[in-house]
Amino acid sequence: MKESPNVPQSGLGAEGAMDAYSRTVIAVAEEVAPHVAAVEMTGSGRNGSVRLGAGSAVVFTEDGYMLTNAHVVAGASAGWAAFADGTGTDIEIRGADVLSDLAVIRGASHLHAPARLGDAEGLRVGQLVIAVGNPLGLAGSVTAGVVSGLGRSMPTALGRTRRVIEDVIQTDAALNPGSSGGALADARGRVVGINTAVAGAGLGLAVPINATTRRIISALMADGRVRRAYLGLVSSPMALNDTLALRTGQREGLRVADVIAGSPADRAGLKPGDLVLTAGQRPVSSAESLQKQLFAEAIGIPLPVTVLRNGAMVDVIAVPVEMTE
Repeated sequence: MKESPNVPQSGLGAEGAMDAYSRTVIAVAEEVAPHVAAVEMTGSGRNGSVRLGAGSAVVFTEDGYMLTNAHVVAGASAGWAAFADGTGTDIEIRGADVLSDLAVIRGASHLHAPARLGDAEGLRVGQLVIAVGNPLGLAGSVTAGVVSGLGRSMPTALGRTRRVIEDVIQTDAALNPGSSGGALADARGRVVGINTAVAGAGLGLAVPINATTRRIISALMADGRVRRAYLGLVSSPMALNDTLALRTGQREGLRVADVIAGSPADRAGLKPGDLVLTAGQRPVSSAESLQKQLFAEAIGIPLPVTVLRNGAMVDVIAVPVEMTE
């Protein structure tokens, strides 16, 4: 008796879809994991070297440079990197940038080929991403999820000072602190972000790889630091409705969620709820579009900012200060 073409084979479609999803995650994990190291950071204590912290790092050049988080290397002077294949190397810290939560370290032995870096500018909300870390030596720790938000600003406390990490990617791929500094990859195995668990276990956040962060990375490799201008805004992108878009001539702005007390933004009179439209007379539609204007040349230079507040356009002048540790 012939099987009716109208009767689906129970479960085959779901299994096939799951297999395709699984194959993608497995392929990305297998490609990216060899380039991700577990790192243990050390510093000097009264009785010699002391362990200060741990995380993950991603090899991104042929000559042993690795990306990790600034908070992973904070206070450390040296460290050790261990890879999934059992190899390891001493590492030196080349530089760290608190505002982006990025740090560059370098292995004394150049043991592993670099991961492929992508561009987070092409990411879309809902897109599949895979987080690959090496927490506490648990080689190849992998979680998968989707992009749930782009262009977010993340307030965090580093020491006694509140900071804002700009332009982060939010995902539902769970992280733990040991995954900080690991890779966030797209479905093609390209590293589009560096995971950061600084905000707390389980919250999936990553620093994007884009034109701005590449500039930061280059500065850290060359000079060991990034001179940055600082405003002190916590913000997220917001689409403008048709009426506002027609009125302002742009489709997006930056909604201010919080203003760091005593910051240049606070002194300029910016307030939570403001919708930032322009800075330096340039349209602002994302944290990165603002961040691009806040490198060394902006320090101490008055920056005109236009916001929409309670239905009215308001112009203020902020004077960015140099970002300090």
